Amino acid sequence: MTASTTLRDLSGLPQGLPRLSESVLLLIDFQNTYRTGVMELDGAEEALAAGARLLAAARAAGAPVVHVMNDGGEGTPYDIRAEIGAISAEVAPVEGEKVVVKGFPNAFHATDLKEVLKGLGAEGGSLVIAGFMTHMCVLFTAQGAFNLGYRPTVVAEATATRSLRAPDGNVVPSEALQAASLTTVSDLFGTVARTVDELVALVPTP
Repeated sequence: MTASTTLRDLSGLPQGLPRLSESVLLLIDFQNTYRTGVMELDGAEEALAAGARLLAAARAAGAPVVHVMNDGGEGTPYDIRAEIGAISAEVAPVEGEKVVVKGFPNAFHATDLKEVLKGLGAEGGSLVIAGFMTHMCVLFTAQGAFNLGYRPTVVAEATATRSLRAPDGNVVPSEALQAASLTTVSDLFGTVARTVDELVALVPTP
């Protein structure tokens, strides 16, 4: 069986990865929510470590950083007023970095993210996306970015998801769901960097 032609190929969309120095880093839902308890993800710690390396590289390259966090309300695993819903310390915002709070998988929906990006001079530009969960907020934010004319790139190793039960009753392993989600992105919505190093290698040296 041979792989099908992607929709990006058919549409003539670019396949190359962007430079971090020419992009905005969008970190999605790197919250403690996904490190323990009912929402713990497979590979969360490894993805978080990759996210921390990506964040350090973006800061070194002078790239703007926007942190997105999901607020599910008090008493939920997404309670941003509690430690469980806080952004993990390894990728916590520093002074000057924007934070956007959302309530839907697509970080552009009912938020000021588009205005924040415009204020950073990044309207319609390259977005490098990492975070949780791959099949949900990462995928739908990449789609939302594409729909608005941005050029998203998802960093695979800095994302993670969990196994889920399919409608037929079978369990879809997290590895399969991860691969399917990233493949959906690369079919049309954006490019996928397998590792942080793939992007770091594109950072111009002084």
